[in-house]
Amino acid sequence: MLDAIERAGNKLPDPALLFVLALFVVWICSALLSGHRFEVPSAAGPVAKEVQNQLAGKAMASFLSDMVKTFTGFHPLGVVLVALLGVGVAEHSGFVAAALKRLVAFTPRALLTPMLILVAIISHTAADAGYVLVIPLGGVIFYAAGRHPLAGIAAAFAGVSGGFSANPVPSSLDPMLQGITQEAVRILDPSRQVNPLCNWIFTGASTLLIIGIGWFVTDRIVEPRLADHPVDGDEGDMPKMEELTAAERRGLRAGGLAMLLGLVALALLSAPASSPMRAPSGSLTEFKAPLMQSIVPFIFLLFLLPGLVHGYVSGTYTSHRDVIKSMSKTMSTMGYYLVMAFFASLFIYAFNQSQLGALLAVEGAGLLRSAALPGPVTIVGIILLCATVNLVIGSASAKWALLAPIFVPMLMQLGLSPELTQAAYRVGDSTTNIVTPLMPYFPLVVAFAQRYVKKTGIGTLTSVMLPYTVAFLGAWTLFLLGFWALGLPLGIQGGYSYP
Repeated sequence: MLDAIERAGNKLPDPALLFVLALFVVWICSALLSGHRFEVPSAAGPVAKEVQNQLAGKAMASFLSDMVKTFTGFHPLGVVLVALLGVGVAEHSGFVAAALKRLVAFTPRALLTPMLILVAIISHTAADAGYVLVIPLGGVIFYAAGRHPLAGIAAAFAGVSGGFSANPVPSSLDPMLQGITQEAVRILDPSRQVNPLCNWIFTGASTLLIIGIGWFVTDRIVEPRLADHPVDGDEGDMPKMEELTAAERRGLRAGGLAMLLGLVALALLSAPASSPMRAPSGSLTEFKAPLMQSIVPFIFLLFLLPGLVHGYVSGTYTSHRDVIKSMSKTMSTMGYYLVMAFFASLFIYAFNQSQLGALLAVEGAGLLRSAALPGPVTIVGIILLCATVNLVIGSASAKWALLAPIFVPMLMQLGLSPELTQAAYRVGDSTTNIVTPLMPYFPLVVAFAQRYVKKTGIGTLTSVMLPYTVAFLGAWTLFLLGFWALGLPLGIQGGYSYP
């Protein structure tokens, strides 16, 4: 089955081209269904809508004239780029790597697995840094502790990729997904606002779940089975657990202090009742509050500050030119994302203008309503569908940009909130990352493992990671349903019902 999935996945076009093809599908369908009338329920009563032909002269003229504005106004674009400018400085200055090394250096052997998974989860904040830093580090520290290095690699991989949406620290992923969700919500309700931290409580609590399950699977299932895979790599080629240098220690202390002072300054700025960070009502958590609308700039600053301090104190940076080079290097890795975002923005624009999203939502909601499935069953179906799609489309933003315009309005029609739909997507999107060879970093993890066990291949890694996927998917789904049943908030302004 895994071979069949791999063959089928390899035949799919690049995600960027998928958006181009989806754009053509929207054009053709809008022309075929042009003039079709339907009603969209709203709080003020039914609203009459009509499918708009996007191949008509006026629509095509608007599409071309608005193309630049459509791309530059694509919400996830600015979110990702701004956040990564700060994260890039923290990463390339050595602050992120030094912090990760420090965390695992003083960890007791019995707590090695959960600490490694925790570090892997937190590394999401630094975008893809976990793949190139934490996963090989997992093999190093397990091997140094006399344990099987592939178990360390598997535990780190499970935390970095399998627990991708479990993080107690807000990251660029939160506003990026929120931006796509917001665009999908506007199909039905332009006035409805989605908070960037609408899933934060759920993802934060999920950290404990992923650590616990990952700990059990690693120590009780994966590592015992690895006894049949003896370490036969060349010792000279195996990475070593290098100690932090005196300069790195000084930089880490100074950078950590700078980040702490930054958080204290933010707290002091936000605390007064007259704070400019508050909404007119005095709340800090309303969407209109400047604090909530400044999440991405704060992520930028809270990583830029310690990155700068660490870089200059440790000697990584000697002038402002080094800082600019770090930012430039980070942006240079975003070329593919920019290409994908361009075509994604055009697809979403045409999809919204055509009213096909509203039509699919109404018709899909009607089918689901006639099936009379309970809300939890519907959410489980969304999770399983997203997990399946994730086997062939690796990019989280690409998948959500394709699925959100359909699922979010559809479930809104059934009385389920956009925040709940987004949470369901995040569960499904995370759990199957670690078993698909189509995930961009999968071959890299295989290469890490081959340093220790030469015969390691795609099949080996897939079989090692499959227990994590099964355990994460089942337990995380039940965890979300439990949150719902108990009425616990998914995050800030993160409810379960609509409107």
